[in-house]
Amino acid sequence: MLGRTVQLVPADPTWPAAFAREAARLREAAGDTPVVIEHIGSTAVPRLLAKPTVDVLVGVPTLADADALVPKLQALGYDYVQAFEAQLPRRRFLRTPSGTFHLHVVERGGAFWYEHLAFRDWLRSHADDARRYGFLKQQLAQRYTNDREAYTDGKAPFIAEILRQARGA
Repeated sequence: MLGRTVQLVPADPTWPAAFAREAARLREAAGDTPVVIEHIGSTAVPRLLAKPTVDVLVGVPTLADADALVPKLQALGYDYVQAFEAQLPRRRFLRTPSGTFHLHVVERGGAFWYEHLAFRDWLRSHADDARRYGFLKQQLAQRYTNDREAYTDGKAPFIAEILRQARGA
């Protein structure tokens, strides 16, 4: 099991290239399954403090396509964490044993798909909000170093605020 501590690192300029290489491997493994692959999370936002894990959003047409893709991703060395489906039943979560990559396989156009892309795009185009988010993450990581759930929960109000703005509400 990966460590449950929260450890943030400065932005690494190699993250986009690591994502691109992994995305190519994922596309090849998907074969005939039509996938759209996006780099999400803090490693996808330039200059943003992040946990050293590249989050990858894999969009498929249906949840059945996601289920069919899981064995192909396991063949690449990913661990399938089925237990997380209790929280998010329309997402298939996989990770590399090293924790370098986390995959979120979801239906394209669903709420998970939209919200993660909208949040990433907002932070990429609103530097002040990205800085505020980085500062919040740093504060939460110091306060909740050994409590990843509390760290994640602490980010939720900020994320909800940004998503409201992104929707124009």
